[in-house]
Amino acid sequence: MGSYEVKKGVRMKNLQVSWMFRQIADLMELKGEPSYKARAYRKAAKTIESLPVSIEEYSRGDRLLELPGVGVNLARKIKEILETGRCSYLEQLKEEVPPGLLDVLQVPGIGTKTAVVIYRSLGITSLDELERQARAGKLREIPRLGRRLEEKILAGIEFVKRKDGRVLLGWARPVAEGLAAALREEPAVEGVALAGSVRRWRETIGDIDLLAASREPDRVMNFFTGLPVVERVLARDSTTSSVVVETGFQVNLRVVEPRSFATALQYFTGSVDHNLQLRRLATEKGFKLSEYDLEDADGGKVLIREEAEIYARLGLPFIPPELREGRGEIEAAIEGQLPRLVEPGDIKGDLHVHTRWSDGACEIEEMVEAARKKGYQYLAICDHSKSLAVANGLDEKRLARQREVIAELNQRYDDFTVLAGVEVDIRKDGTLDFPDEVLGELDIVVASIHTGFGQGREEITRRVFAALDHPLVDILAHPTGRLMGKRRGYEVDLEAVIARAAEKGKVLEINASPDRLDLSDVYVRKAVQQGVPVVINTDAHSIYALDDMVFGIAVARRGWCEKGDVINTLPVVELLEWLGGRRRGLK
Repeated sequence: MGSYEVKKGVRMKNLQVSWMFRQIADLMELKGEPSYKARAYRKAAKTIESLPVSIEEYSRGDRLLELPGVGVNLARKIKEILETGRCSYLEQLKEEVPPGLLDVLQVPGIGTKTAVVIYRSLGITSLDELERQARAGKLREIPRLGRRLEEKILAGIEFVKRKDGRVLLGWARPVAEGLAAALREEPAVEGVALAGSVRRWRETIGDIDLLAASREPDRVMNFFTGLPVVERVLARDSTTSSVVVETGFQVNLRVVEPRSFATALQYFTGSVDHNLQLRRLATEKGFKLSEYDLEDADGGKVLIREEAEIYARLGLPFIPPELREGRGEIEAAIEGQLPRLVEPGDIKGDLHVHTRWSDGACEIEEMVEAARKKGYQYLAICDHSKSLAVANGLDEKRLARQREVIAELNQRYDDFTVLAGVEVDIRKDGTLDFPDEVLGELDIVVASIHTGFGQGREEITRRVFAALDHPLVDILAHPTGRLMGKRRGYEVDLEAVIARAAEKGKVLEINASPDRLDLSDVYVRKAVQQGVPVVINTDAHSIYALDDMVFGIAVARRGWCEKGDVINTLPVVELLEWLGGRRRGLK
């Protein structure tokens, strides 16, 4: 698919600043500060982590105030973090809030108010204490908590334990690309590439694996372990190093001879199952495949310049990294049935973004201009509907006024189409947040669940069915509602949802936001196999988050999607015909 390139330098500073701002927001809420103050830090954090370049470029150019949500006060703190690596305000807050409460806050089902109530009632400040007291039935004795929330918290603790130190692809990938870019500056490095799960674009990553080609491995190791972002060296020998960088990620570098680079890249990219199957096939073909060499029947080393040559020698087409999971890709390759995966250049627009009309950070025109610069043909403005008050959801009057603004914009552009849409809430009883006469005036309707996560599996599934059955709903957004590492999705029968979408001709969203990636690749593949079209949307709340599209594309590719499976690969004329046909009841 091509790499997610860092435009210049290492982007880890973005993640460092964003992480500190999110901690500040959590601590402010735990202290009982006004919620709008914490929201300001969260909004700035989201903007900064999605920047396409280093936050340092904005700081050096005195352009921090150009960033959505960043005012004078936050700009001052950003400069302090960049210059010192510290934030005095964050340190002050940590002294004022009981230690360990931030860990408690990581448990799904516990918000800041609940964390404070638990702390004040039982003095709990750690996950271990929380689990002990919950298993002893003490949480249910706290007024307004009860048995059900206690059970939910215990399930949340198990969820946190299962995370096993893995981090989101959206955080790990920029760090990996930044380190690879840094390694390319060392003259002794003849080649460098991402490897392992980060190259396969898995949704969460354990360690970051890098591979370099060099005839001077010691020099490369000295350069790598001496990078300013390296906080400590865990291990080092003549060809491998493991370090911890300032964002807390473990990064492993392996250096190989240039002649072995392509073979090593194949080996250190594929999953265990993929590599075992490939080695077995090599043996059947009379070869011996190791991590460093491909040998023929006579023991001679076959010169491999590119990964594709390995697969070609074994009678296979090139298998993209995203498919190398041992899920039938080698059998499909043997049979000539590998999909022609969707590519970034196939995407013609984004059908789910937000603006300042609800909880976004940018005006409609700013989002449109950013989309035009990406070469898109269209953009759908889908701000939240009225029941989601926390997101400043639109009522009927504001939605009508927004449609007028969009119509005015469309009069100005002859090379771009702005679609008037909405992300309409599926209410707890399965009805939609707007009446049909309002939804019928829109170009596109995206339906989603934001509340009532505690309902049972059958209730949630019935809610989703009701939306899929509605003739004016086009897309089901983020179908499980998950926020990876923060919140499990609601209980829903996805197999049944996919079948219903196929029956009703609805589209399922791949939400490209790195903390969602929802649908997951496994269910994307199931959807495609049943003929359900998907759409890759960013759910962007700022111009910078439009760049998250690449993560959604990765999910689609891991789900074996071809261009024709994804509706926002349609040119604008075909998309409008498709939407118009649905509105006329022809589809």
